[in-house]
Amino acid sequence: MCQVMCLVILCVNVKVKGSTRLVLTVILAARAMAAVSTSRSTMARGEGAEPHAATLLPIEPLNTEIKTAKPKDQRNRLTAWNKLCYGIGGAPYQITGSALGFFLQIYLLDVAQLDPFHASIILFVGRAWDAVTDPTVGFLVSRSRWTGIGRMMPWILCSTPFAVLTYFLIWYVPPFEQGKVVWYLVFYCLFQSMQTCFHVPYSALTMFISHDQKERDSATAYRMMVEVLGTVLGTAIQGQIVGGATNCPTEPGDVDGGNSTNTSTVSLDETKQAYLIASGAICIIYVLCAVVLFLGVKEQKESGRPKTVLTFSQGLWLVLSYGPYIRLVIGFLFTSLAFMLLEGNFALFITYALGHRKDFQNILLVIMLSGALTIPWWQWFLTRFGKKKAVYFGISWAVPFMVLIVAIKSNLIVSYVVSLAAGVSVAAAFLLPWSMLPDVVDDFKVRNPDVNGHEALFYSFYVFFIKFASGVSLGVSTLSLKFAGYVTGSCSQPEAVSLTLKVLVSPVPIFLIAVGLLILKTYPIDEGRRQSNRKLLQERLDSESETSALGSEV
Repeated sequence: MCQVMCLVILCVNVKVKGSTRLVLTVILAARAMAAVSTSRSTMARGEGAEPHAATLLPIEPLNTEIKTAKPKDQRNRLTAWNKLCYGIGGAPYQITGSALGFFLQIYLLDVAQLDPFHASIILFVGRAWDAVTDPTVGFLVSRSRWTGIGRMMPWILCSTPFAVLTYFLIWYVPPFEQGKVVWYLVFYCLFQSMQTCFHVPYSALTMFISHDQKERDSATAYRMMVEVLGTVLGTAIQGQIVGGATNCPTEPGDVDGGNSTNTSTVSLDETKQAYLIASGAICIIYVLCAVVLFLGVKEQKESGRPKTVLTFSQGLWLVLSYGPYIRLVIGFLFTSLAFMLLEGNFALFITYALGHRKDFQNILLVIMLSGALTIPWWQWFLTRFGKKKAVYFGISWAVPFMVLIVAIKSNLIVSYVVSLAAGVSVAAAFLLPWSMLPDVVDDFKVRNPDVNGHEALFYSFYVFFIKFASGVSLGVSTLSLKFAGYVTGSCSQPEAVSLTLKVLVSPVPIFLIAVGLLILKTYPIDEGRRQSNRKLLQERLDSESETSALGSEV
């Protein structure tokens, strides 16, 4: 009779609880039936059945199973320390990027004293090579196996020492003239390769620090805050150390005072040393940030579903045939190109077009500080009003100030005010692309549930397009300066150079911003679709977690 009752309990439990309780209920029923058999045998021997009655009520295993199934939301929670360490990992890319973006062009022209044509070749080829390595590294990362420290972290750790060494050698002026161009071209390309091996896995790490979209967005905000502070730090270190090392006079009219051979030689040697000191400080910070990232962030293993193995061409088609991704990338390609043109030429514009030679590093620092301080506000804005509205408002904010800086007569106070206001758009340009890329990856996962393990491809191809555009912008702008008559090492430049710089920092970027915003208007992932994707992916993750837990219990 007891056996029949146990089977009835089994059937009721299976019907009510569903398939996830099937195995557990079978185990409990088997244990109950075994206990009944034991009781019967002991009663047949004349012994009491009371000592065995407790085995009919296996409450403790049942309660234990229920308790372990409750904390679903807490599995993906990140502490503030985890998010901060993750954000610090993005600082090396921005510190070195801001130093190279703001100062490499003027360094090659006025310190290394290369011809503008040769400088344009170095800048274009270096960025183009960097762009090519991004999808290559992304493909290799997607094929990497899981290790004891994760799948992304080994790339980050192994590339760091080589990136530091090659970065330092970029800012060293070799004691020979014939091979200077080859020297800078080789070490610039090598550094970009090592930096790619760091940054592509780090960018894809966003998808592996948590499976919760809110937690990833919050961690991205930390990252953007730290990265903008990284640009501030890179601009401050490079600008403040090398800013005062110049042989040119403060007043534009006093040109002869800085052109004597002895003064120029001594000042040039001091400037070279200042660039080396600045690069050494940045290299130390680079290593420290990589260590903090490794110690403070735990990479979460992917779901139990097998990873899809694709060839490089299949991965390329997979990414480039996905409509929302293409629209997002092309839109930000134009807006990023606008800010890259502004970044690459702003130091020369301040120095030669506005005449603020002694203040250009401070003006650049104001832009970056303003951007860093407004990152939290932009995070609140996109949370409150949506990411697409944040894009329209944030990117277009810089347009009036781009017009103002070239329309008015040179004035130091106005330059500082414009820089302060323009930094607000710089913050939006930093935050929004990296905040919206995970949404595209999630959308792809929802619509392609059988394709797994290729998050790095989306990030690497985005960086590829952005860096390639950056190389084109720097190469074209530097070549434009040559055609305008730029004189290497001179304290003053022809009027045509001033006019060219004005065009490069105002009309051209404004046009690119307008085109980019028009393309982003067709971006289909709005807040409703984003929340729907988040809910579906969370349900899928919970289902896989329950299945995995059930399998381990059995």
